[in-house]
Amino acid sequence: MTPEQKLTSLEIELPAPAAPVGAYLPVVRTGDLVFTAGQLPMKDGSLTAAGKIPGDVSLTEAQQAARTALLNALAALRAEIGSLDNVTRIVRLNVFVNSSPGFTDQAKVANGASDLLLELFGDAGRHTRTAIGAAELPLNAPVELDIIAEVSG
Repeated sequence: MTPEQKLTSLEIELPAPAAPVGAYLPVVRTGDLVFTAGQLPMKDGSLTAAGKIPGDVSLTEAQQAARTALLNALAALRAEIGSLDNVTRIVRLNVFVNSSPGFTDQAKVANGASDLLLELFGDAGRHTRTAIGAAELPLNAPVELDIIAEVSG
């Protein structure tokens, strides 16, 4: 099953790509690599959760926020390349977690995005990853992430 077919079977509809709110591009392609800008867990113009993990946002909510941010990144990627079926490999996932002092489970938050990449792309979704704790994130988002994908065509 292709990534686009998997989205359909999982009843996942990607949102419209977010317009940049600053002096940057949402996606940059260089050769066969596509880099997305940082994506927040936004849905219908609002954050799906806000605050620090685990003080304001539970680990489970943060994993869902990472998944939502990933869907936004995939929407930006699809807008650039036409179809997620053109992804030959997810190369890297960078996840920034709005962490309460002493919180050290950033990797567990990032799993909310990593697991979906594996589900959609299979072996091509296996990626390198960084999961970093941050003191603050834009709009008090619990997570921000970006992806690097290798594409064909």
